[in-house]
Amino acid sequence: MLDIFKKILGGNAEEKDDTKDIQELILSGATVIDVRGKDEYASGHAKNAINVPLDTFGSIASVLPDKQAVIITCCASGGRSSMAKKMLEDQGYTNIHNGGSWRALP
Repeated sequence: MLDIFKKILGGNAEEKDDTKDIQELILSGATVIDVRGKDEYASGHAKNAINVPLDTFGSIASVLPDKQAVIITCCASGGRSSMAKKMLEDQGYTNIHNGGSWRALP
């Protein structure tokens, strides 16, 4: 029953905590990777985000050699950043977070 009220009133507390956690990670120095294309990135992006388009993730180790670094992926809506998170995890990165839309990042 409580879940019904949470949905009606704007989602659940867990989702909001995730957003808060992402913001805290960024403020603590996490690396933000925007996985949109170069033109999308050029039209606007989160402060200090690094542009590494999703189709170039094969060479990510040259950009981010530390596989324990805190990394937050972002894109336009969260779909590509979710794929990027999975790709990074498959390459051995251990502290990856999907930040969703770049517009929601501080």
